[in-house]
Amino acid sequence: MKLSLLLPILAVAGFLFASYTVFSGNKPTPVAPATVEPASAPFKAFIAGAGIVEAKSQNIAIGTPLPGIVKSMSVKVGDQVKSGEPLFYLDDREHRAELGVKQADLAKAITEVKVAEATLADTKSLLHLAEAVTDRRAISTEELLKRRNALLIAKAKLDSAGALVQQTKAVIAETQSTLDRLVVRAPVDSEVLQVNIRPGEFAQAGTVTTPLMVLGNLDQFHVRVDIDENDAWRFDKNSKAVAYLRGNKRFKAELTLAYVEPYVIPKKSLTGDSTERVDTRVLQALYSFDHDHIPVYVGQQMDVFIEAQEFSNGKESEIQQNAGGSPS
Repeated sequence: MKLSLLLPILAVAGFLFASYTVFSGNKPTPVAPATVEPASAPFKAFIAGAGIVEAKSQNIAIGTPLPGIVKSMSVKVGDQVKSGEPLFYLDDREHRAELGVKQADLAKAITEVKVAEATLADTKSLLHLAEAVTDRRAISTEELLKRRNALLIAKAKLDSAGALVQQTKAVIAETQSTLDRLVVRAPVDSEVLQVNIRPGEFAQAGTVTTPLMVLGNLDQFHVRVDIDENDAWRFDKNSKAVAYLRGNKRFKAELTLAYVEPYVIPKKSLTGDSTERVDTRVLQALYSFDHDHIPVYVGQQMDVFIEAQEFSNGKESEIQQNAGGSPS
């Protein structure tokens, strides 16, 4: 083949290949089918909201009033605990040593009270002997005055020794209270849902990002539903509501309203990021449901649908007028 024909053929072939590449690249990417078909509302008019399952007692984040090293654990995840039952113990060696010192101080203070009592009794006896002398020439007025003052001083020393005993007892009670606070106990009858602390780790007091433990009463489940502020006016406490389990819409639960928290708060996404931004506010309603036949866990999300009334434009205007008050 001649060189003069080869170059045009290569040019045409390159043009055709480029055209094919551009044409095939412009085809829309097919949408991947949904792994699980989402739940659909069973009502003609409804309010949809994301719900998160929580314990009836709410999820109790356990903390500690005093910081310290965890000495031992008394419970594990899944244990049932009664109110007041120990959950874990903090290192108490320092405070127990302090308690021993204070108890020794108490024993010393009680001994000083006995010494003061004996001194007072001796001073009283000497004063009575002096006052029993009928002949005032046998004892001087100065000596009699000294013995009376000595009695007053002995009484004051006894009172001081008694006050020291009470003070030492108060310090011992304070130390014992501190020792009791080093034992973190369950606030209510509940189940241990999560444990985030281990023996040897430092338990920080105050507000922490991750709670040391999470407890909850699982006798009854609640689902906390976020209702967008734009739909809050349509919400009716007496309306029917249903929840579907995320991942399988065949698991359905009829909801019963437990209560509504009448304070609209910023919406929280479920990413767990403490710095996440929110762009709307929500009304939170809590519903109870029977979880015996649904494989649901605390912290799991559910799709919630609440029945709402259908309003025409005229009816909506009437509602707005009633809410704003009729003109006089």
